[in-house]
Amino acid sequence: MVHHQNKAIREGDNPDLTAERVTGTFDTHSMAAQIYNSEAHARRRREITEIIAKRPELHDTKPFPFMTREEKILESSRKLTLITKHMNEIIEPNNSNEMFHLNNEVLGIEGHPMALHGIMFIPALTAQASEEQQKKWLTRAINREIVGTYAQTELGHGTNLQNLETTATYDVATQEFVLHTPTITGLKWWPGNLGKSSNYAVVVALMFIKGKNYGPHTFMVPLRDEKTHQPLKGITIGDIGPKIAYNVTDNGFLGFDHYRIPRTNLLMRHTRVEPDGTYVKPPHAKINYSAMVHVRSHMITGQAIMLSYALTIATRYSSVRRQGQIDTTQPEVKVLEYQTQQHRLFPYIARAYAFVFAGAETVKLYERVLEEVATGNVSLMADLHALTSGLKSVVSHYTAQGIEQARMACGGHGYSQASYMSEIFGVAVGGCTYEGENMVMLLQLARYLVKSASLVKTGQSSKLGPLVAYLGAKSDSTSLIDRTPTTGFAEYVKTFQHIARRQTLKAADKFFGLMEKGEKRPIAWNKSSVELNRASRLHTRLYIVEAFVRRVEEVADPRLKEVLTDLLHLHVNYELLDMSTYALEDGFVSSSQLDYVRDQLYFYLAKIRPNAVSLVDSWEFSDQELRSVLGRRDGHVYENLFAWAKASPLNKTDVLPSVDKYLKPLMESARASKL
Repeated sequence: MVHHQNKAIREGDNPDLTAERVTGTFDTHSMAAQIYNSEAHARRRREITEIIAKRPELHDTKPFPFMTREEKILESSRKLTLITKHMNEIIEPNNSNEMFHLNNEVLGIEGHPMALHGIMFIPALTAQASEEQQKKWLTRAINREIVGTYAQTELGHGTNLQNLETTATYDVATQEFVLHTPTITGLKWWPGNLGKSSNYAVVVALMFIKGKNYGPHTFMVPLRDEKTHQPLKGITIGDIGPKIAYNVTDNGFLGFDHYRIPRTNLLMRHTRVEPDGTYVKPPHAKINYSAMVHVRSHMITGQAIMLSYALTIATRYSSVRRQGQIDTTQPEVKVLEYQTQQHRLFPYIARAYAFVFAGAETVKLYERVLEEVATGNVSLMADLHALTSGLKSVVSHYTAQGIEQARMACGGHGYSQASYMSEIFGVAVGGCTYEGENMVMLLQLARYLVKSASLVKTGQSSKLGPLVAYLGAKSDSTSLIDRTPTTGFAEYVKTFQHIARRQTLKAADKFFGLMEKGEKRPIAWNKSSVELNRASRLHTRLYIVEAFVRRVEEVADPRLKEVLTDLLHLHVNYELLDMSTYALEDGFVSSSQLDYVRDQLYFYLAKIRPNAVSLVDSWEFSDQELRSVLGRRDGHVYENLFAWAKASPLNKTDVLPSVDKYLKPLMESARASKL
């Protein structure tokens, strides 16, 4: 038996797909270890996949697109119960990576009744409840004795927390907080699993004590009777209805009618209210950022995975779909042979790798910041908060764009739910608005960039944070891409730095200039905001390139290093072409240099071509996790598309009620009228 570099090869696969895998130049298991940050984690993913494969009760009873919402919720609750029962046999329950993989494989990306319980409710209690409160609630939450969610967003307010309308007014006489929804727009709206599944929520409300507004605070609130699951008196609660995607999750609404909770239900790790109403404030304002930063840094990896789902499906399918001829004397070719198809998919494969590497680096940075915060050093927190705001926005935007490109790259069949592309897109694109709306996120980063720009302008560059230090550096007069005999990426990085620095300083100048002309700060800010957001995007894309370069430099295995270097070349040339306007504006890059960049791009498309399928196979998604007929590992697409279509609920009978009731009489009366 031949030992291939690509570990996805099996006997009996579609020969067109096997031919692609045989040309791979590197070991896909080793690449998986790069993607998942360790050999051990990549191996564990494969082991978990094998265990699940042997347990039919953990598989979908039929394809998701053929189920109603109610059936999907029932099915996912069934599997959730089994997972809870057998978790210790399948994974290490405290390992969040293993839990994430188990959920993706068994429950899928459409959500499940405890999705928010794990990713928002437990982390909120961990970050914000006191030791005493954790003893009372956190243990119960971890044991799944109660199911919770996190209720912040309202019908009329999302990102602007200071203007939330839900109030929590302290009643000194009874030592209770009175929760109230004063208006329709004050209803909590959107929290996942709020509608039907959760019986508790961590609720964000404006806290009033003796008439004074102390701003948004978090409260632990019981919503439903623990025995009957009926809503408690004073609570209005339900599901907000179907969404673009993610419909297994019961996103909900919640209203309070003078609903009372004990004073001790205010989450009190960082802040307190004494029985007499005395307010004890947190030690520093940035402390509550940690939960947001945590979710955003992990979100980047989640987005990269969804982009890779779509690219795996499109790249495999492009290797088995034959359409048209390039040379009319030859038979029909695989659509992956067309340069347009490569140009559509390969730069996004590079981006998916860039995103997962940037995500891993950000999580490491977050862990370092947590250690520093514990010793009272919060200097990096602002840097990191700004960076994760930018990454969240840029990565979710390009992920949604890339998935849509991948869907269109599948031609007509990409439009069928058999491809599963619409669901992957629908779930991923939600990331552009949850956890902070993207434009607002970019402006959060811009605030930090403007502060940094003013340090540069006042000669205080030494005070710049590590992630913006490049803003204080001197620029070369022109880019040396194609002008110096260098093989590395230094000239590209310098060019990206020049572009990001110039745009940041220019946007900040516009803002400061408007203020000097007498505009009020918020007005000046609004008038500069498009330029400021451009600076934020360029700063973030620079960070992604640098993170990619750093990762490739660390790789020891020469075969992995070579293919990752090819991907990085593709990435920097594609990105530079995409932002070339900024480089041409001040003549930093010339049009002849851009011609070179373009030639490099096409050179690397061709160089990556033999490794394309191996690069997506390295993510090691099982068929169960992908849930796509087009993206099957074995490449047997057409017979399975036919089998899938035949299983459609509409095909249960040959004659539908609509035909008997309306169409037959319509045709019969038309025939009769001719007589």
